Amino acid sequence: MSDKKPPGQIDIQLKEDVAQGTYSNLAVITHSSSEFVVDFVRVMPGVPKADVKSRIILTPEHAKRLLLALQDNIHKFENMNGPIKNVDENNGPQGPVIPMNFGPTGQA
Repeated sequence: MSDKKPPGQIDIQLKEDVAQGTYSNLAVITHSSSEFVVDFVRVMPGVPKADVKSRIILTPEHAKRLLLALQDNIHKFENMNGPIKNVDENNGPQGPVIPMNFGPTGQA
């Protein structure tokens, strides 16, 4: 038997360590005339410093494709689960204020 793939089809591999994912609760987006840079950060309560956990560099065309794919998936998600709450789309170019107080702090 032949394992020939149709022309143009890509065999995408997902390694186990990548499949685990990396949690992020903040994305910082910058751009130049030729690329968009998305830094994914994990901000932890009570910690004044946060490290970039992953950086993705995209061409403007791929950034727009990502935007359209996210919009499509958010629309599908909200149709099944209801509106996503706590998003302020009118917060200006700086985006929403990142809450640095995640709630009550405990002691152990």
